Amino acid sequence: MFGIFKGKSEKEKLQKQYEKLMSEAHKLSQTNRKAGDAKYQEAEQVMLELEKL
Repeated sequence: MFGIFKGKSEKEKLQKQYEKLMSEAHKLSQTNRKAGDAKYQEAEQVMLELEKL
C-alpha cells in the first residue's frame, strides 16, 4: 500500500546507472575507443558496487 510512494532502492539506482554507462560506452567505442574504454571502466566500478549489495 505504501510502496507506491517509496523511492528507488540503491540497487535499482545502481542498475540504472550501469545500464546507462554501458550504453554510452558502446556508442563511444564506435567513434572514440579510449573514451569508450573509460566509460566501460566506470560501468565495471558500478557493477562491483552492485555485487556488494
